Amino acid sequence: MAGAVILPHPIDTPWQDEVKDSKQLRPARREFLSHHIREIAISTGIGIVSHQIVDTQGVVKATRLAMKLAIEQLSLLPQSLLIDYMSLPEVELPQKGITRGDEQCFSIACASILAKVARDRLMIAFDRTYPGYGLARHKGYGTALHISCLHRLGPSPIHRRSFKPVRDMI
Repeated sequence: MAGAVILPHPIDTPWQDEVKDSKQLRPARREFLSHHIREIAISTGIGIVSHQIVDTQGVVKATRLAMKLAIEQLSLLPQSLLIDYMSLPEVELPQKGITRGDEQCFSIACASILAKVARDRLMIAFDRTYPGYGLARHKGYGTALHISCLHRLGPSPIHRRSFKPVRDMI
């Protein structure tokens, strides 16, 4: 999953100093910020690729595809792209890949928050469809709980077959 956001300039909000790498924020704070980012954004987009794409094309290609899809969801064509770490040669826009961009760039951090909130919500929905895996709790990350559930239940239809614990089981 990847996020894209076009923000107005300048921004002056009481919450902007709280925006940082989505992984450094508690879920409730991410939800709060996601709501406010969407409120002020000129446009937002979320790109989603399936676990099958990750398995067949690899994480890097799947990430690039999700980013491209997120950009295509924007209602306006951006002037340029600031991207976390990589570049998108298949997108014909000026762009800059920024190492640890979600830690250093406000707009990348905002896009990261939008993507993480969307992913968390998807994992909560999957938890209802595939109970017993704890997806709403660990959000699909390879925690000890997740690995324990995999060993107990085996992989679900949404588990990536390229994920080492799943690959070792099948």
